[in-house]
Amino acid sequence: MRELKKEFDGRGQVKGFRFTQIEQNHKAFIYQVDNNGTKHYEVFKRVENTHYNCVSYPTNKAFGIWAWSFFDFNNAIAKFQELTETNNG
Repeated sequence: MRELKKEFDGRGQVKGFRFTQIEQNHKAFIYQVDNNGTKHYEVFKRVENTHYNCVSYPTNKAFGIWAWSFFDFNNAIAKFQELTETNNG
C-alpha cells in the first residue's frame, strides 16, 4: 500500500499550496496547509484505495463527509483524536 507523502505541493485547484503532514496513525491524518503564509489544517480519515493500492488524500467533495478543515490547531487535534477513538473507523 502506497502511503501519503509527508510533504507535497498542491496541483489543480490547490496549486501553490504546501501540504505538510503533522500527525498520522492507522485511522486518521492531520496536514498543515500553507497558502502564501495563511495556514489551516486538514483532518481526514484514512481511506485506502484498493484499486490503485494507495492511501487517498481527500478531494473537495470529501470535506464534511470524511475530511474536515480547521483554522485552529486545537480544533484540528480534537477532530483527529475523535477519529482515532471511534470504533467504526
